[in-house]
Amino acid sequence: MPSWSDTVRFAFQPVVNLTTGGVTALEILARPETGDILAQARRDPELDGRLAALAVRAAARKETLLPLHVNVFAGTLADLGGLAALREAVRAAGRSPWEVTVDIGPPYTHVPQHALLEAVAALRGHGFRICADGVGDGDVPLRLLTDLAPELVKLDVSLLARPAAVRAMRTLCEQLGALLSVEGVETELQCSAAVAAGAQLAQGDLFAPPARLPAADVYVPVLSPGVAPTPPPGPSVLQFVRPAALLPATASAGRVRALLTGSPDVSGVLLVDPAGVPVRSVHRSRFLLSMSGPFGHALYADRPAAKLGDPPRTVGVDATAWEVLDVVADGERDRTSDDVAVVDRHGRCVGVVRLADLVRALSESRVEEAAGLNPLTRLPGSDVITTEVDRRIAHGLVFALSWLDVDQFKQVNDGAGFAAGDELIRAVGRALQLAASGATRVGHIGGDDFLVLAEPDTLDPLARSVLDAPWSAGGRPVTLSLATILCAPGSVSDHREAAACLAPLKQAAKSLSGASWVLGRPGLPGCEIRRGSGAARARAG
Repeated sequence: MPSWSDTVRFAFQPVVNLTTGGVTALEILARPETGDILAQARRDPELDGRLAALAVRAAARKETLLPLHVNVFAGTLADLGGLAALREAVRAAGRSPWEVTVDIGPPYTHVPQHALLEAVAALRGHGFRICADGVGDGDVPLRLLTDLAPELVKLDVSLLARPAAVRAMRTLCEQLGALLSVEGVETELQCSAAVAAGAQLAQGDLFAPPARLPAADVYVPVLSPGVAPTPPPGPSVLQFVRPAALLPATASAGRVRALLTGSPDVSGVLLVDPAGVPVRSVHRSRFLLSMSGPFGHALYADRPAAKLGDPPRTVGVDATAWEVLDVVADGERDRTSDDVAVVDRHGRCVGVVRLADLVRALSESRVEEAAGLNPLTRLPGSDVITTEVDRRIAHGLVFALSWLDVDQFKQVNDGAGFAAGDELIRAVGRALQLAASGATRVGHIGGDDFLVLAEPDTLDPLARSVLDAPWSAGGRPVTLSLATILCAPGSVSDHREAAACLAPLKQAAKSLSGASWVLGRPGLPGCEIRRGSGAARARAG
């Protein structure tokens, strides 16, 4: 009578990096030929643990170098602890624990949370990475999710219909130092929504359906650069991470050569110590050049590959793309094409970044940014400001959004001429830029209208420097009006609501004589007059 294990086959689905378009890992999915063994595994932790071990053995037979994702139920972890069968399967397959991510799936109801957290800590102690799977369509408590502190969070695609929730999850991931992935993506519209919400990874039939053979090529739709909100001071290095080709620090040159010649897409190999910390970096071209020639193989094949390597270049998982470029720029010129290793807080390699990926993405970002600049002032338009407003809302930050314009600007143009009007607009833009400090963002949304996003404690000096200046166009005196909405955490849901609250304040400021400034708060009637005719600090109706 055949064993249950004889009726289970495994399929592989790529996990795709939405920035580079490359495959970062393979999720291994059990596909029983008969019966519902997955339902049984949900009730039987021993069976679920054996399925995870069989998944790793199935991947070993495919000889893939990509990192692996293995699924287990939360109840299995809480019951079995460190998953001894999985650890043994990883060791027997010649893989390192840090190349395997354990995807913990629901249900979480009735799972002893203390036991689950202890099991996760044990797995991390062995070097495994942790993923919280099925978030948004499962029952994982938010407090437990933060306690798990996963390296990856996988959202169900259905959550894309609630973009505010996805943005909030992206913010949580940033706080936890985790990547955000969306699974079940089937359409280009869903892919665009995932990118716009800030997801770095995704998987689904759009890219490649689960298949018996690991997919070498995936379809990734062309997305507009800069769609995803990018918090300052630059895009996270995690957006560009590729899988690393890892070998033990003791590997011979012959073993490295075999890996490189058998994997033409691998640009280099990192030699790591038993804990997964990079100790040497082997560059593909330089290494193969050393091994070529009539005596190269004879001289080096049995020698340690470390002799032909260089000290690794590393950055932390919290680094930005610009910091990676700094690492490359500060190094030796003949190593500018070397991969940069990305390491976690323990120094273990989580992947590599290629310089070409960074240069392409950052240059596209600059082109997109330049295209969005106002040609008169060279200031960004409203999109940059509103994206930053949404980011600050998602982070629960206090902020002040201001709308500034020139009083009776049409009369300025009609009386002094459009050239004088243009020069006035340029001068106001320069003054706002000079007055901006810290996290202040200035945008020119067209005509004589400017947006300023600032922290509350920078408002007074900025207003003084702009409103107190003597303005004129063609010898005609000119005044400015400033309206500000001060938003506390939770007071507005997005930039649209903030803009709607700001509109009546602008009308109130324009109704005052001279240089004016009014300030209001969402949900509160009236406004505070800080400049202009009327009693100072009075509450306007």
